Amino acid sequence: MSNSRWSGPRGLDAAAIVSVLNRHRVRYVVIGAFAAIAQQAPIAPTRDIDLTPDISTANLRRLSAALKELDARIRSDTVDGGLPFDHDGPSLGKAVIWNLICGYGEFDISFRPSGLDDGYTQLALNAHRVLVDGVEVVVADLDDVIRSKEAAGRPKDIRVLPALYRYRAGRRGDT
Repeated sequence: MSNSRWSGPRGLDAAAIVSVLNRHRVRYVVIGAFAAIAQQAPIAPTRDIDLTPDISTANLRRLSAALKELDARIRSDTVDGGLPFDHDGPSLGKAVIWNLICGYGEFDISFRPSGLDDGYTQLALNAHRVLVDGVEVVVADLDDVIRSKEAAGRPKDIRVLPALYRYRAGRRGDT
């Protein structure tokens, strides 16, 4: 298990968000830039943390409880602090993605990230456990992060891909 220090944007305490998920025994895999950075990829941090939870009924119930403890709200450009929402496990599972905010910062829950149609099940196969600021975090393998960014094709994803390709090649000794 490697140890990373998260130096994300001011206002994001990703370790605190993950600590609450861990305390509620939520099964999840962190994806996106945070997962790459936790594996020492030299890319700029983003303003949030993205995760994919297991969609089992019991896990969604635990996720709902964790979100309540976090006082998670739906992120909005027009309402500071976000919009409150009522949820339970089944209602959380009906969405494809949740863009949320809490006192620790912004986070997204994506049940089927781009390029990873089997979501958690697919990601968990190659995921890694790392320590971030002393908190155990399950992060997507760099190949899965790259696959998802390629499939998403957003300008911000395309911009970071060359750095991720170089980093992956260097780790493999393909330089």
